[in-house]
Amino acid sequence: MHEFSSPDDLCFTPAVELAGLIRRRELSPVELMASVLGRIDQLQPKLNCFATVCHEQALAAARRAEDVLMRSPVDELPLLHGLPASVKDLEDTAGVRTAYGSLHFKDHVPEDDALIWKRLKAHGAILLGKTTTPEFGMNSVTESLLTGITRNPWNLACTTGGSSGGAAAAVAAGLGPLATGSDGGGSIRVPSAFCGVVGLKPSPGRIPFGGRNGAWEGVVVTGPITRTVADCALMLDATAGPDGHDAIFLPAPGQSYLAGLERASVKGMRVAYCSDLRSGPVEPEVLRVVAAAAANFETDLGAHVEAVDLDLPDVFDYFVKWWCPQVALFHETVLEPLGHPELLPGSVRWALEQGAKVQLRDYVRTQFDTRTSLHNVFADVFSAFDLLIWPTTPCVAFPHPGAAGGPLEIAGEPTRIPILENQRFTEAISHAGYPAITVPAGFTQDGLPVGLQIAAAHGRDDLVLAAAAAFEAAVPWAAKRPAC
Repeated sequence: MHEFSSPDDLCFTPAVELAGLIRRRELSPVELMASVLGRIDQLQPKLNCFATVCHEQALAAARRAEDVLMRSPVDELPLLHGLPASVKDLEDTAGVRTAYGSLHFKDHVPEDDALIWKRLKAHGAILLGKTTTPEFGMNSVTESLLTGITRNPWNLACTTGGSSGGAAAAVAAGLGPLATGSDGGGSIRVPSAFCGVVGLKPSPGRIPFGGRNGAWEGVVVTGPITRTVADCALMLDATAGPDGHDAIFLPAPGQSYLAGLERASVKGMRVAYCSDLRSGPVEPEVLRVVAAAAANFETDLGAHVEAVDLDLPDVFDYFVKWWCPQVALFHETVLEPLGHPELLPGSVRWALEQGAKVQLRDYVRTQFDTRTSLHNVFADVFSAFDLLIWPTTPCVAFPHPGAAGGPLEIAGEPTRIPILENQRFTEAISHAGYPAITVPAGFTQDGLPVGLQIAAAHGRDDLVLAAAAAFEAAVPWAAKRPAC
């Protein structure tokens, strides 16, 4: 059996390496699961990143996985055999409580699995538990009336961002190598950047989202959160592919995303670099770290980097006119019939207030005209460049904001709408439909992670992964661990 110097070292070992050790019968799935669960027991009281921990079920599943391992040929083992994984509490898990971060659904146990978890489970992953989220994912920090505040492993006084904050915190702290998240405007990428891990927003349809519900969903996606780019590719290998009930699914990729990273390079590629999207202030430390990353693409990785200026629609106006009427409809059809308006969090109340002000013609114009102009800005970029890189967030993790919902100032300037500030740099690319990944680019002088965002043309999830892997190899970060 493979020897680890400590259980913590095992918990921080990448999933790709763990999978190989298990297949070679050098690592017991039970040993791995016991180590991860022990670390969860130790750190969950500090981080509060799990809404539910499936302690006994996970150990039982690990024992079954070990029995199969000892009886089966290696080439018959599924891709993720025996690997622990967590699922965001917005995604259904059959027989395991899924509360959507809400007191309205605190006792809800679904009968079916969300597609992303169904595929991970079919490939041999074992459910650790459900990670925290704000109510229905409707906040850019991970705080809810059901689970309270989720804390950042790099600084417990700071937020994880949202809405996949529990997933990002868990992965950063070594509480499982694989986690699912969902992203409709930054909810994978923002917390991944704040917690110093890798988060991929795949192309819409790459991992089918809606199934029988939301078949035409073209903004919100589910995707992987991991500590390394290779682990992200591994999860995409397990979850990508068509589904007949998703109206916009993409065909099977016909390749392994993980295998495609073996010779990852951006040498000779044209890379556009934008520092601020012209959307407001950016912390100087974020600008410093991301500028260094852009320089690295040219000097160390051999790409041709050119600064560009993107003239995008106003992100705040767009957010209010796109999302807030949808929140109002969700409230009217789902929440209002349940009663108990006192259970609505401040973020939902704010969205309802804003949504009531949006006229029908403005909503329709935003759906068609504004979104088209937004898409065309990025289309122009990708007609001239292979990649676009820019900061994932305009600031790093900040102290828990409470009722404000976000930072009150950035770089000494008052913020316009605090609850939306985290997503100023992630919202537009989501609505334009392009794949985007965040990778750790470095740290501020205070030791907080800074994320670099990388995007490519429609459907080129392989290219964003390859670029991220090339950058990761040049500027490795996975050995860094938070001191939580």
